[in-house]
Amino acid sequence: MAGYIDLHSHWVAGIDDGARTPDDGYALLTALRKAGFEHVVATPHMRPGMFDNARETILRAFGDTARAIGVDAARPASELPTVSLSSEHFFDDVVYERLMSGTGVVYPGGHAVLIELSVTAFPARLQHRLYDLRKKNLTPVIAHPERYEPVWRDIRVLDPLLDAGAVLLMDVAALEGKYGRAPRKAAEALLGEGYYYAACSDAHRATDVEEVAEGIQLLFKRAGEEEATFLLREGPKHILEGRIER
Repeated sequence: MAGYIDLHSHWVAGIDDGARTPDDGYALLTALRKAGFEHVVATPHMRPGMFDNARETILRAFGDTARAIGVDAARPASELPTVSLSSEHFFDDVVYERLMSGTGVVYPGGHAVLIELSVTAFPARLQHRLYDLRKKNLTPVIAHPERYEPVWRDIRVLDPLLDAGAVLLMDVAALEGKYGRAPRKAAEALLGEGYYYAACSDAHRATDVEEVAEGIQLLFKRAGEEEATFLLREGPKHILEGRIER
């Protein structure tokens, strides 16, 4: 059993561009378990203007989906992973204020928070706002940095964010080419330079998991067993437990 931890998935039903129904969520979780993930964190989008999900909306949808498919954090079915809840926070002014006021949905344990940036440009004062999260004892976990256009031009644009205490979460399917050539090249460069702290599925439906599994194989091939295992198991565990080792 691989024992991987997935910090980023969209199996909660009917709340964003992920699973549409509880059956879809069940199929996704089953596929992720077969791919080696024993713990899967649901991360529904919180993105005003696109996915207008507040904390209460996300909590309610998580509970409804978990009950509908017969799984909860305390008593998972044998064919399903253990599950828990966070959110993918689009880091605009509204969501930043929610995180600062305690109305986001941070990772279980309360030590870290998943944030998503604009694909085309980083927001103003981003480094300062990451410092603000660190002052609240929250480690910013930056989702799929390989998809951001500024990173395509120069991966070192991420250095100030790492200096502010952030860690980087790879979408492992990027290595397989799921998102195109530029994200794949960026993922390879970031992996080669040791920028990532963890890797995830970012799976939205069961059919995504085939590409995730192929990405995992490429991760082991490119990074070696020790590093790949860290990114899929120890790194995510450290993030949840609040003991980042730099």
